[in-house]
Amino acid sequence: MRRLMALLATFATVLGLTALFSPVASAASGCKVDYTVTNQWQGGFQAGVKVTNLGDPVSGWTLKFTMPDGGQRVVQGWSATWSQSGSTVTVAGAGWNSALGTGATAEAGFVGSLTGANPKPTAFTLNGVACTGSVDGGGPTTPPDDSGTPVGTNGQLHVCGVHLCNQYDKPVQLRGMSTHGLQWFSQCHNAASLDALANDWKSDLLRIAMYVQEDGYETDPAGFTSRVNSLVDMAEARDMYALIDFHTLTPGDPNYNLARAKTFFASVAARNAGKKNVIYEIANEPNGVSWSAIKSYAEQVIPVIRAADPDAVIIVGTRGWSSLGVSDGSSESEIISNPVNATNIMYTFHFYAASHKDNYRAAVSRAASRLPLFVTEFGTVSATGGGAVDRSSTTAWLDLLDQLDISYANWTFSDAPEGSAALRPGTCGGSDYSGSGVLTESGALIKSRISTPDNFPTS
Repeated sequence: MRRLMALLATFATVLGLTALFSPVASAASGCKVDYTVTNQWQGGFQAGVKVTNLGDPVSGWTLKFTMPDGGQRVVQGWSATWSQSGSTVTVAGAGWNSALGTGATAEAGFVGSLTGANPKPTAFTLNGVACTGSVDGGGPTTPPDDSGTPVGTNGQLHVCGVHLCNQYDKPVQLRGMSTHGLQWFSQCHNAASLDALANDWKSDLLRIAMYVQEDGYETDPAGFTSRVNSLVDMAEARDMYALIDFHTLTPGDPNYNLARAKTFFASVAARNAGKKNVIYEIANEPNGVSWSAIKSYAEQVIPVIRAADPDAVIIVGTRGWSSLGVSDGSSESEIISNPVNATNIMYTFHFYAASHKDNYRAAVSRAASRLPLFVTEFGTVSATGGGAVDRSSTTAWLDLLDQLDISYANWTFSDAPEGSAALRPGTCGGSDYSGSGVLTESGALIKSRISTPDNFPTS
């Protein structure tokens, strides 16, 4: 599925248009700063700054702020280049931390001298842009209403029986959107777009689709891991769940990427273990491979995650492009008779409404009474990601998922040139992601379903 963007990227390389498919460094368009005094003594103090880029990726950053009256002076700094002229302090990123992706953070510290009181500095700017995300603050540039928000209400999720359940042991259904490939559409996933997703769409989750091949993770493991972590933080700041998708598609046997999966999940699980909003999807769409091979892969990757994050929900891909085997002429029975030997797991199901209809819905209806299912990806169009929106089939699917309390993420929250995209072409080149004017037919249909009240049960 969705090979269009890989082909476009290939053509772009041939035509010398690679820049069209690569994030471009630019001025920061939003930021927040946490300033903390970690120690203080007569005539001196030690402080740290943590800057978070809430705007577009930058290839180099300079933070400036104004010292208040009180005779504060920077004596010695670290993890950046520090200088002071009058009351203005300038902090420039070091070579190893000079690039800041959207949602990425950099930390530095200094020892200062003072002759009077020690109030906090003011007028923080990043590359000349005011940091209005708040000093000592947190969260998005426009914080969502925190009454009844997804993570705030449900807390740490877990599997109970065949359901995804919240901290009150009540079944819940999460409804949200998937990114497109981070290597192609990172410009679509920034502070403004995620504000719109959280506040305008009322989305419960963001699925972070990190391709492994197709110019993805295997080309830059550290860079893609950092990007995933940044999006996890951005989702957390907006009280959405983050579904980390190890997006394997070609080749279809997940065991091809077993070593990469272990490295990646060991890293992200250790880094995000303290968060309540993280769900792990360990293999996007296995294809051309047996269920036993998928099961073997899962039983080797799951312990790696559990070693660092014992409580998070883990989702296992299924045979036939995560169709429970239906697209391979099989069925859910092979999983029921030979389940993965692990707890707190769910199984993936994917559909594209114009291609997958009654026989697929029948399989989900049967399987839902025996297996915990999560629709981590679906489209309103054909399995290619293109074509016309099939409103009738999409509605039938979403009604079924609502009835069964099965969570879902729609493909995709992007302005890709394909029918499945939720945003009109060119949307991600601007800053307006709210309202109906930026939506495609697919986006308008899905938003109308996602934005209805969740009514998460708490008792």
